[in-house]
Amino acid sequence: MLVTRPEPDSQATGGRLRALGHDVVRDPLLVIEPLPEAVLPAGRFDAVVLTSVNGARALAERPELMTLRGLPLYAVGWRTAAAAPPGFARQVVAGGNGAALAALLRAELAPRSCVLHVCGEERAVDLGAELAADGHDVGLFTVYRARAAGHLLPATEAAIRGRQIDAAFHFSPRTAATLVGLATQAGLAEHCAGFEHLCFSRNVAAPLAHAGWPTRIAAEPTEDGLFALLST
Repeated sequence: MLVTRPEPDSQATGGRLRALGHDVVRDPLLVIEPLPEAVLPAGRFDAVVLTSVNGARALAERPELMTLRGLPLYAVGWRTAAAAPPGFARQVVAGGNGAALAALLRAELAPRSCVLHVCGEERAVDLGAELAADGHDVGLFTVYRARAAGHLLPATEAAIRGRQIDAAFHFSPRTAATLVGLATQAGLAEHCAGFEHLCFSRNVAAPLAHAGWPTRIAAEPTEDGLFALLST
């Protein structure tokens, strides 16, 4: 199994796979870097929104957290909610993707609310665009960046070239696209078309399918959903 998600999640997923008897090649293709220079937008907010585990972890280390506690917190899914710091007035969890989160916010927010989206430099969902028609304002608090690796690890190249990979787990469009780019750069694109790519969602699968690689999509956008694909 090839696992390309960032640390520390790569290690956790690899450990879970090994416990099931799988051999694992870990190659985190993104490095998560906090942005200490980030500035909290001015103004009053009615809710805080988290759309990633990395955003939740970064928020827990920010001094501005003290001013946000007491507000309701909306999380895109259960993993993000579990990584969020405590102290919010209440925690509401969406169905695991941006569309479900936007629908939840439309249903829950009072008219013309102001939302703080705690996020990374690249965002899978544009909440400002999603909620503009409902009259809500969205402020961005960009607290981390995900830096793409410049090459595959030698062990990864060797395993792919030696046809030792049976399947890969893909959790984000960015890591999937990074693997396509780096494998192509290394002359391994054809090799990667020879094993299955198990994907969190259709968005994650898109760059892999565009490359002509075989993909399967989890029934639900969770790690458990990906693991379920191993038995089907």
